[in-house]
Amino acid sequence: MSESIRLHYDVPGDDFTRAGAASGDVKRTLKQLGVSPNVIRNVAIAMYEGEINMVIHAGGGEIDVEITEDKINMILSDKGPGIEDIELAMKEGYSTAPDNIRSLGFGAGMGLPNIKKYSDTFEIETEVGVGTTLKLAVLIE
Repeated sequence: MSESIRLHYDVPGDDFTRAGAASGDVKRTLKQLGVSPNVIRNVAIAMYEGEINMVIHAGGGEIDVEITEDKINMILSDKGPGIEDIELAMKEGYSTAPDNIRSLGFGAGMGLPNIKKYSDTFEIETEVGVGTTLKLAVLIE
């Protein structure tokens, strides 16, 4: 692959039927490009967790993906409420998801920890009342 591939997705808020569409599309694209299953799994998990967080907490958002020869860059941004305490939000099991979301099987408090775990680089920028941006990369083996 001599040139990078750029993909853009709008993630609708409060629509669990479409949550995961962006990560599913990127997964299919990476398979077509012959990327290793391990890299595809890591990208799919990190992106899916980010998508779900946007749907649950932020009323949706946007995802930009750049696929290069050596890595997959992902920028997930929203204009949600922001994260008041990043350190607390990064703890496994901590969740601010309401009960109705938990009753759907989401909100277990593994989103941000899993995003970090399955990414080779992880940056989070957040401002309360403004939104959150995650900058992730997964290296291609």
